[in-house]
Amino acid sequence: MIKLMVVDDHAVVRSGLSTLLNGKHNIEVVGEAAEGDEAIRMAMRLVPDVVLMDLSMPQGKDGLTATSELKKLMPDTAVLILTMHDDEEYLFRAIHAGASGYILKNAPHEELLSAIDSVAAGNAYLYPTATKRLMSEYLEKLKSGDNTGTYESLSDREKEILIWIAKGYSNKEIAEHLMLSVKTVESHKSNLMEKLSLKTRPELVKYALKKGLLNFE
Repeated sequence: MIKLMVVDDHAVVRSGLSTLLNGKHNIEVVGEAAEGDEAIRMAMRLVPDVVLMDLSMPQGKDGLTATSELKKLMPDTAVLILTMHDDEEYLFRAIHAGASGYILKNAPHEELLSAIDSVAAGNAYLYPTATKRLMSEYLEKLKSGDNTGTYESLSDREKEILIWIAKGYSNKEIAEHLMLSVKTVESHKSNLMEKLSLKTRPELVKYALKKGLLNFE
């Protein structure tokens, strides 16, 4: 079962989402929270696999701040942003905060279920027009001559580790999957980030998204 927690400041929305999702696609709704601080406390206690997080919560901590703090405390818990904001700025800020996915509230419920399945499996998820937007921006940068970070300069192993990192796996988990030492993974990570002129994990995730390296199905 996928243990899901719903975070939204509107009680009717929380209740509706819980009713819609509970029992579907092996999803069990284990808790509901009305704002960020409550969400963090509840997540620490319930240890959900996925937190479905609203962005705009006027009372208490907002969704972006809560996402950032939650990922530091519970890096293995995926955060899926569910919002009305079809806005590039919010999208990039959510990625930088550590969110594994971003989906709009007007999305069909089957798409929402697929998004939850995807992030629970350790993958990233963006709604289709957001993916196109990221790719369009990347292509525009290429046309304008902004080729910071050459993907082709990476070794096959570095490309492989780039994808694992972008999907949210820790160095230890990557080492176990690839049968390498943690030290070797850290070395590859350092090399690839230097080659791409990247300094943080969120920057790396954003780069992978723009390169189309992650599966958004």
